[in-house]
Amino acid sequence: MLLARASPSFLPSTSTSSSATPSSQALPPSASFGRSLRTGGSLTAASPNCTVRRPVMAAAAAAVPAAKLEDAEALIDSVETFIFDCDGVIWKGDKLIDGVPETLDLLRSKGKRLVFVTNNSTKSRKQYGKKFETLGLSVNEEEIFASSFAAAAYLQSIDFPKDKKVYVIGEEGILKELELAGFQYLGGPTDGDKKIELKPGFYMEHDKDVGAVVVGFDRYFNYYKVQYGTLCIRENPGCLFIATNRDAVTHLTDAQEWAGGGSMVGAVLGSTKQEPLVVGKPSTFMMDYLAKKFGITTSQICMVGDRLDTDVLFGQNGGCKTLLVLSGILIIPFTLNSSASSAEFASALTLAGCLLQV
Repeated sequence: MLLARASPSFLPSTSTSSSATPSSQALPPSASFGRSLRTGGSLTAASPNCTVRRPVMAAAAAAVPAAKLEDAEALIDSVETFIFDCDGVIWKGDKLIDGVPETLDLLRSKGKRLVFVTNNSTKSRKQYGKKFETLGLSVNEEEIFASSFAAAAYLQSIDFPKDKKVYVIGEEGILKELELAGFQYLGGPTDGDKKIELKPGFYMEHDKDVGAVVVGFDRYFNYYKVQYGTLCIRENPGCLFIATNRDAVTHLTDAQEWAGGGSMVGAVLGSTKQEPLVVGKPSTFMMDYLAKKFGITTSQICMVGDRLDTDVLFGQNGGCKTLLVLSGILIIPFTLNSSASSAEFASALTLAGCLLQV
């Protein structure tokens, strides 16, 4: 599992350049957590002249190639907490990745704190606890942080009014976490069968008390939900647009990659022309939340993941050490021509500060 490249000297995050995509909305002044909610970015490796967007990394000239992890013991001794991504690192779909139980047991035997952070919002923390148990892993619910929980935690952090409602484009995990946090909600899977009868003069009503629209991965996504969420964001004064993540793909099975939550977020962004507040990786919200909850400094954390655009960037934005494993998504931030050479690919990854074994 730990066949990876480590990045002990990470790249500082920078402000968005004029050529980059628009950044996420700034946090409201009342927010108590989160330095910034970054949307991530992209890096194209179709030619030797790679285009680097600043939300993803510092200027190419400042990039320092990361060495292949040769001394795991030294890395383990240098930090006190390991944060693990789940999809592609712990499991793929419902299949446990080889070497995971032994790795987790080793780290626990050395007194390391383990935390599991996933952008997948379909389950609540309790439901993820059951999945860990089903896979034969002993993980406490307090060690699990899903983006469904992050959405509810963010609303708590800004003192979101309890008399306001949350419209959910997503699945049961978000609903359960909102309920546990004491928030009113509507939408979710129950709106999956709803249709709009488009006829002359038709006017769609929406709840004027909705103060936030939360969008996550949704297998029951439809036009009704897009229109309802759009009306709330456009017409309800001050209504927040919150995204659990903007992942392009996700691991629903171990057979292939599937369209991720970013596709649902993109639909609402397209109709509202409003950038979302992203609470999942690579936003720093969850990192700040974890550091505060456990009373740890981020320099004592190592983020372990399989993606450059979410996991590694999440660690870099938070000031952590990062470890990129080769068990999951490898080239999500990249678009390669069929003619692109391995040297060009390696060059692009070097710019990202996380040189993979290619």
